[in-house]
Amino acid sequence: MAALELFGVMVRARRRRLGLSEDALADKAGLHRTHIGGVERGERNVALVNLLRIAHALETQPSTLLRCVDSRPDLYPIPKDHNE
Repeated sequence: MAALELFGVMVRARRRRLGLSEDALADKAGLHRTHIGGVERGERNVALVNLLRIAHALETQPSTLLRCVDSRPDLYPIPKDHNE
C-alpha cells in the first residue's frame, strides 16, 4: 500500500469513528467533498494547510494521521541524487 493510500485509510477510519460523512468532514475542514474522497482513496497528495484542516476537523493531531507512514520510509523513497 502506498503512503497516500495508507494516509487515506487513517482519515477514513477516524472520520467513521466520529460518525461523520464525507460531506460533514468536508464542511468542517472547509474543503470540497470530492477532495476528501480523493484523500481517502489515496488519489490526492495533501498539502500542509489541508492536512492541518483535516486533522482539526477530525479532532486529532496531524501527527496522529501521519503515524501510519512515519516509520515507513519505504513508502516514499527519496532518490539518491536528491541532495546533490
